[in-house]
Amino acid sequence: MQHGPAVRRRKLGAELRALRTGAGLTSGEAARLVGWHQSKVSRVETGASGVKPTDVRLLLDAYDVRDAQLRELLLMLAGSEDVGGRHHWWHAYRGVLPPTYRDFISLESQACGMRTLETSVVPGLLQTPEYARAVTRAAVDGLAEDRLDTLVEVRLARQDVLRSQPPLELSAVLDEAVLRREVGGPDVMARQLERLAEAARLPQVRLQVLPFAAGAHIGITGPFVIFSFPSTSDLDVVVLDHLTSSVYLERKEDLQAYTEAFTTLQVHALSPEDSLDYLAGIGHGA
Repeated sequence: MQHGPAVRRRKLGAELRALRTGAGLTSGEAARLVGWHQSKVSRVETGASGVKPTDVRLLLDAYDVRDAQLRELLLMLAGSEDVGGRHHWWHAYRGVLPPTYRDFISLESQACGMRTLETSVVPGLLQTPEYARAVTRAAVDGLAEDRLDTLVEVRLARQDVLRSQPPLELSAVLDEAVLRREVGGPDVMARQLERLAEAARLPQVRLQVLPFAAGAHIGITGPFVIFSFPSTSDLDVVVLDHLTSSVYLERKEDLQAYTEAFTTLQVHALSPEDSLDYLAGIGHGA
């Protein structure tokens, strides 16, 4: 288990090492091409030290990597603030957002796919402003109103990934408790259920409800998110969210276990079509 920045360094290093060997270069040869000492190449590839986006560009040029999507992703992992002409908007909130949240947003913004199990609240990407405000107020005790406004603003800005081109592909399994828990009052929940139904009809969203009738299930221990990235599955990561921090799982065994768990949850959940009907029933007081 690692925190976000360490995971990014390790994944970036592993990918750079694979690209170097694919180019038929030793670490010493790569170092000479970019004017470094061999030890620096080794530290970067093992994730022992960070690397600047400008240095990543040097290595990618030396390895003759021309895949624009892969270059963009690796530059994002290196912490580039302006990749592909898109400024990382969340940097404007650096003084407000904790590092783990900023790191989550950076991964979310560059992922091509997101699979999530939610057992308590509606996924942030599908929340209405009123629901987001009620959840944030409940989660952070004694929050000043201006700070609350900012956090809600960030939550809504994150939702742009579903409208980008290409959009993030979102697959969400929601425990029925998410839909039954009254957050913000009946009017807020009514609008939130409508929003879920609207989102479920989007081609980039697959929404499934896991009803109480399904009984105990493999996800009962808690929610999780699996991020998938374009060009390579080696960069995929699982995120487990806790009250004060997030934990990132990157080992292939962990990814396989959570991927299989999510597939099992999808099998036991209602189909997307039946889930829409279920949402409508709850909305009408069923």
